[in-house]
Amino acid sequence: MSVLAALLPTLAAIAILAALTVGILWGSRTPSYLSPALAILRGAAQLAVISLVLGGVISNPLWVGAALLVMFSVAAVTATRRLTWSWRRFGLVAGTMAAGILVTVAVVFGTGAIEFSPRYALAVGGIVIGNSMTIATLAGRRFFEAVVEQWDQVEGWLALGATPRQATLVQARQAVHSALIPSTDQTKTTGLVTLPGAFVGAIFGGASPFEAGRFQVVVLASIMAAGSITAVALIRSLGNVKVRPDPL
Repeated sequence: MSVLAALLPTLAAIAILAALTVGILWGSRTPSYLSPALAILRGAAQLAVISLVLGGVISNPLWVGAALLVMFSVAAVTATRRLTWSWRRFGLVAGTMAAGILVTVAVVFGTGAIEFSPRYALAVGGIVIGNSMTIATLAGRRFFEAVVEQWDQVEGWLALGATPRQATLVQARQAVHSALIPSTDQTKTTGLVTLPGAFVGAIFGGASPFEAGRFQVVVLASIMAAGSITAVALIRSLGNVKVRPDPL
């Protein structure tokens, strides 16, 4: 069977699902209704390219390190753009994400919970980077939205002599909590509601269910730890609000 023939069912499924997504969103007059479908096509193209690239470099530590650096850079840029781009804000996002990711992977590989090899470094690093990006985006957006919505309260605290970080403390805590809700729900419902990708991937790779489960639990704990560090550090960095922010 040729490669094209093998890919036809996959391409058909992607096309139908993308069309279904666009049709539903267009029918409900949702803004930017093409964005999810374009994201599907872009993701498919990027995965096709990365699959070809990683096939030749997955055992090379230097190339794996370069791949992780590219992943991290793209993640930091993406999260920053969701919070309104500036180089200063990019530095804050990248720095806080790096702190959460580095601490987490140091614990994972330092304890020997997962073997420190290029293959596992790429797998765990990629998963943690992606989830840290999402949590940073959710935390930052929720913080600015809460500050704008509750500016009367923030301004009142500032008028009473509170520092900017003290005046936005409630909004900061709410933002961190909200950003972690998806990861928390995913973690506590694993095995009951869904089988996560790392678990399924390990099974497909030939690991026993026990080993796959062990790997997945470590990954979930890593996501929660990296996300918590990232969210708290980012919101503290963004918390010095002295004037009402522009809506995102």
